[in-house]
Amino acid sequence: MHSFTEENYLKTIYHLSQFTASPVQTNAIADGMKTRPASVTDMLKKLSDKQLIDYIKYQGVTLTEKGKTTAVGIVRKHRLWEVFLVEKLKFKWDEVHDIAEELEHINSALLVERLDEFLGFPKRDPHGDLIPDQNGFFEPVQNIHLHEMSCGNKGVIIGVSEYSSAFLKHLERLGLTIGIIIEIKEIADYDGSVELLVDGRKINVSREVTQHILINYK
Repeated sequence: MHSFTEENYLKTIYHLSQFTASPVQTNAIADGMKTRPASVTDMLKKLSDKQLIDYIKYQGVTLTEKGKTTAVGIVRKHRLWEVFLVEKLKFKWDEVHDIAEELEHINSALLVERLDEFLGFPKRDPHGDLIPDQNGFFEPVQNIHLHEMSCGNKGVIIGVSEYSSAFLKHLERLGLTIGIIIEIKEIADYDGSVELLVDGRKINVSREVTQHILINYK
């Protein structure tokens, strides 16, 4: 049994480890948890004592198999709850992240499996993130960020990597939601902003926005 805070740390370390082959640094964890590096160091010692992480001072952190299994389980619960909130309770995709942050700590394997079955075993959450199965397995998928595409490229929006309400509302106003087909018409040399063709209309988006939109590239 782990505390909510311990679970949040494991989930943060897991997410950060997806973007690097190196151990996750303390400062990155502090930024992700919105806390001080000194507080992170204290928690890392606790997680290490529980054999959930391998922690070497000044080098960084990696999850043990036990820690990874715990983290993936939390991710699974979070994303299933997001599907439930959107599909069954009619929340919008920009309203569910914080609620799911609370629900993900409910510690009942039976509840999670019943929830998965009730929802029809979904593969993705409302933000396009893959949902691991009960064994922690993710369905393999190929995607790239929008800013990695070139002029003339086409693709389908399959997810986002930024979950703030402001960002999701911005995408919704632009009509850039999950399942939308986009085509790159022009990329500005000056600031990297992109002109997209979406359903016959042209949309301009900043480079910052393109860095957080995931595309199934055609």
